[in-house]
Amino acid sequence: MTEQETIATLILQNVPGIGLMSMKRLIQQFGSAEEVVARHEELPSLVKGFSREQAQAIARTDLHEQAKREWEFANKHGIRCLGLGDDDYPAHLQGCVDAPLMLFYKGSADLNSLRIVSIVGTRHATDYGRTLCNRFVSELQSLCPDALIVSGLAYGIDICAHRAALEHGLDTIAVLAHGLDRIYPPQHRAEATRIISHGGLLTEFPGGTNPDRYNFVQRNRIIAGISDAVIVVESALKGGSLITASLANDYGRECFAFPGPVGSPYSEGCNNLIRTNSAMLLQSAAELVEAMCWNTAGTASRPIQRSLFPELNEEEKRIVNSLRQSPTGIQVNTLTVQTGIPIHRLTATLLDLEMKGVVRSLAGGSYRLLL
Repeated sequence: MTEQETIATLILQNVPGIGLMSMKRLIQQFGSAEEVVARHEELPSLVKGFSREQAQAIARTDLHEQAKREWEFANKHGIRCLGLGDDDYPAHLQGCVDAPLMLFYKGSADLNSLRIVSIVGTRHATDYGRTLCNRFVSELQSLCPDALIVSGLAYGIDICAHRAALEHGLDTIAVLAHGLDRIYPPQHRAEATRIISHGGLLTEFPGGTNPDRYNFVQRNRIIAGISDAVIVVESALKGGSLITASLANDYGRECFAFPGPVGSPYSEGCNNLIRTNSAMLLQSAAELVEAMCWNTAGTASRPIQRSLFPELNEEEKRIVNSLRQSPTGIQVNTLTVQTGIPIHRLTATLLDLEMKGVVRSLAGGSYRLLL
């Protein structure tokens, strides 16, 4: 992405009164953010429902100056501005309908690593949760030494996951709910400094953004969307980690939860996720590797070659064609609408395709094409 396109994207990302989806449609329609900014005066006549007030907002001097300052700050401090569509933009996240237009990244890890695991949980971690988290990361390092651990740098399970990754030699990404001009909580500044050299700091928020409460909920969709699998270690019946788990299911990600003792307040959320089939029960890293079809050689994670597939009948081809349009997976109810195949026949056909190694079932009743 050029400097001009980056600055234009930064302008559009901060325009008030225009939602993310509307802005994405504008960029798609005009071919680039730079073109949208350049032709802002024409938008009311070219785009149905686009008001003159919205067009004037794009031209606001303060937004243009803010975008230039953000670009200069990023250059000065070695921060990469990753626009939606850039090669280095997280591919998993890019497939999510609400992916940010721009991400700010300072670090060394590949955001498109082969195996990305997000670990989340309560801020009030118990000894049980901390022990589970550390043991899991240690086991995962021995089984998948190239795994990338993602969390949110918060108190409790988040910081435990980051520390375990650093201790056991895995790269780790901290997704922040504020700009990269600060660290919150400040007590985790030492870990954040180490993470830059052994992973990275990632955010969608520009400099000057405070760690306000609602930003953490917004941040959680990046933690869910960037990953192959989301693991909840400990959670009460309500909490941000349950939002992340719900998002993971919406995005077609595999979601796992460690069970906890009956009656333990910070295991009730995990136990409920398992009880409602919103997450698969997890007891060890070996179970994760088996469920994800990962191995140390990495062969199981490579796409299956189309030439190895068996012959498909017409209904199977329709299912495959639908799934091909959504790499993150499609829920079975949506799939029956798209294909026109009755639900009873669709589920049977999906089972046949799964046995043939063509599709894979996900938590939450979704399916993903193995291509």
